[in-house]
Amino acid sequence: MKQLQHRLRYFAAPAVLLCAYMLLAGCSTVPPATQIVEVPVHTPCVKEVPARPVYEFDKLPLDAPDGAKILALARDWPRGRKYEGALEGALAGCH
Repeated sequence: MKQLQHRLRYFAAPAVLLCAYMLLAGCSTVPPATQIVEVPVHTPCVKEVPARPVYEFDKLPLDAPDGAKILALARDWPRGRKYEGALEGALAGCH
């Protein structure tokens, strides 16, 4: 038993000192400097897609007279141009 106590005393003091040195050595190192890394991330260029208008021509029956088809197309023309402009505006940021 005395021999075991002697061995523990013999190894305990250096072990404690070694642990203390290791802890202090870890505290003395300088932390690495912060590095900023810019990574390209894919994001959609179109944030909001304009709603497609409801065209009168699409509501006409297949057997509608030619005059009704022409008038429906004439009334749909401004809606189509406005929709095209909104689409072009939404896509303008994608270049």
